[in-house]
This record gives sequence, structure tokens and C-alpha cells, in this order.
Amino acid sequence: MSELGIIRDGAVRIRDGVIQWAGPTDRLPDKHAPEFDAGGKVILPGFVDSHTHAVFSRTRADEFEWRIQGTPYMDILARGGGILSTVKAVRETAPLRVQFPDRFFEFGTTTIEAKSGYGLNLETEIRILEAIRSVEKLEAVPTYLGAHALPPEFRDDRDGFVDQVIQDLETIHSRKLAEFCDVFVETGAFNANEARRIVAAARSLGLGIKLHVDELEVGATSADHLGAIAEADIPRIAASDVVATLLPATLFMLGQGHYAPARKLIESGAAVALATDFNPGTSPTLNMQFVLSLACTQMRMMPAEAIVAATMNGACAVHREQRLGSIEPGKDADMAVYDLSDYREIAYFAAVNFCVATFKRGELVYSRSIT
Repeated sequence: MSELGIIRDGAVRIRDGVIQWAGPTDRLPDKHAPEFDAGGKVILPGFVDSHTHAVFSRTRADEFEWRIQGTPYMDILARGGGILSTVKAVRETAPLRVQFPDRFFEFGTTTIEAKSGYGLNLETEIRILEAIRSVEKLEAVPTYLGAHALPPEFRDDRDGFVDQVIQDLETIHSRKLAEFCDVFVETGAFNANEARRIVAAARSLGLGIKLHVDELEVGATSADHLGAIAEADIPRIAASDVVATLLPATLFMLGQGHYAPARKLIESGAAVALATDFNPGTSPTLNMQFVLSLACTQMRMMPAEAIVAATMNGACAVHREQRLGSIEPGKDADMAVYDLSDYREIAYFAAVNFCVATFKRGELVYSRSIT
């Protein structure tokens, strides 16, 4: 994770949205082709933000204030806040859409994973997934998170809701609306046995598995959050093919004093990814550059490790590593240009956006003038 394969004074040749060649500029074939001059700047693969909840219909700024005042989460729920407040708003909103799809490009992100889970019934979950599927230019990987919380209508019937999630999985799959299935495994959400039932059904349909979880048991593509992972589970995740997706912006926004043990995970050999967890309640940010800063300052990741985590390993977390995550021939021309001379400065300048141009499949989808 510490080897970036830096090419100084480099060039990239693109045709039909795909990288044909990358190497030193003085070896560039066909120097007379149309060009974008990024001299003196840093070029990275587009960030792959592999964990977001980007379809919602209003913010939770009131809840933000309550948390600052020290209001306990159960009291926030009693006031009508929490996940279920977003569920209520989403159910009442039509049409649904991914929030700020073009603004991801401003920060160098070219691909996101986006989850459902703010519907908690089949009709609304389908509408969320259709909204994810309908995004233009920004690549959005859809994940079905039917088991995100227990909806009010199933408050006294947990088993019935798990049965409903499993039944709805078949409809989601038959309509090709999701590539992954996720389950929120947490006290107050769903337990390990309930998650196993849902995961078994999803795997039988051929869906990839993602988990909001701090334990590793079911052969997931990624295990996300890991803010309270047990020491004994670190070598287990390192010995597996699971990507440990860390979300430091969430813990930052919640005012927590602890973060996932990134250094221990990396030194144990785990594949670590970084993502924003963009959502209206606990991580209202879509700035991956800020996430890199948090990863370096709060989790002691080196800048190179953070970049790999936000690009190549993010691509692995959404099964896109064959065409995303690095700048090399045969891959999609997803790249971002930063008005900096040193890649380490991307994380060094906290919450400052130095991205001046972003390309998605070779198309310039964002640019701003440099002063």
C-alpha cells in the first residue's frame, strides 16, 4: 500500500475513454494528438468512494445540533431523529435522486458505491436503487441495504422483517437493481444470526456481500466501519480476501475519540480502503481529500497508503479493480488533476480542495480555472 509507482513528468494517452499508454512524456507516442496540459501538477486515478448512502431527501441539521448539545441517541430517536427520520422523508419523496452527483467530481471522485436502506419496504428500496442506476456520468455501484434498521411497522416482528428482506432480495435480483447486499450488524440493528440468514440468501442469488460490521464471518467482499474491531479479528481479516473499508469522517462527525486501527490492519497485511460514508445523519461529506487527511492524522496512515486505499483498494471493494483504481493501459481513463507539486500535500492541506480537473472515461467532467 506504500508503493504508488510514481511517474515524474508523465503523460497518458487516451482513446475511446480507455488508457492506451502511460509513461514518461519524452517517450509519448504521437506527440501531435490533442492534449490537456497538466504540467507541474499531480495526477491521480479517480477516487473510488466505496461506501455511501447518497440517496436521501433532506438533511438532519436539527439532529446535528442535538448531538452537539450532548443529547443521547435514544432521545434523538424519541424526538423523531435518527435513521427512521430519513426513512420517513424518503418514503414521502418523489422522485428520489443521488444527492450532488456532479459535486463528487469536484473533489476527484469518479466512482461511488451507493446503498439503499432508507426505504425499508420494497417499493421505496426499488425507487432508491433505480435512482442510483439512473445517475449519469458519475459511476454509481448499487447495493441493497434492506436490513438497515427495523421499520416501525415491524417493531414487534423482527423475524417477519428479516423474512421480508430475504423475500424482497429475489425481486431486487430479478430486476438487476443491485450488485451487492449489505446488512447493518450492530446493537440495536441486526444481530449476527439475522445477518447470516440474509447473506446466505444474497449469496445464493450471486450478489456480492458488504457488511456494516466489526466481525468477519461470512466471506464478504468488504467489511466496513471497523471502528470497534476486536484485536483477535485483525489477523483474520488480514488473512482473508475481505477489504477493510474504514470511514474516519463518520467518527470525526460523531465527535468520537477513537478510530479504526488502520496501522495494525495494514501492518498485519490487510487490504484497507477509505470511503466517506456520505449520509445525512453521521457523515455529511463527499470530500475524499478530507478523508485522506483524517486517515493520516487520526489513523496514522501514510499519504501513499491513504491514496492506495482511496483508489485501487476502493476499486477492489466494489469489484472494479480490473478497470478502475490505477493509471495503466487497458483501464478506464478516470483521473483527477491537483494543482499541487507533491502528492502528500493532498492530505497535508486539511479540507482544502486542490482538484482542478476530473476525467471520467476520458471525458472532462469537471474543471476550474487556476489563479
